[in-house]
Amino acid sequence: MPLIQVKVIEGVFSSEQKREIVKKLTDAMVSIEGENMRHVTMCIVEEIKSGDWGIGGKPLTTEDVKALAAGSPKS
Repeated sequence: MPLIQVKVIEGVFSSEQKREIVKKLTDAMVSIEGENMRHVTMCIVEEIKSGDWGIGGKPLTTEDVKALAAGSPKS
């Protein structure tokens, strides 16, 4: 039984977007393993507290991710 784990920083994705993540990732797995596996494919979206995630030795916050998504890279 496949388990898909997705970790995101809290407050970046809406509930609707998280549902879409679950649906699309499940669809992707089913496209590989077959439709009969849909009902046993699990997907977990886990939110990590803002600032508890780091890249390159620097903490990453919800605001940083939103700025990146808007096209403003973090310095």
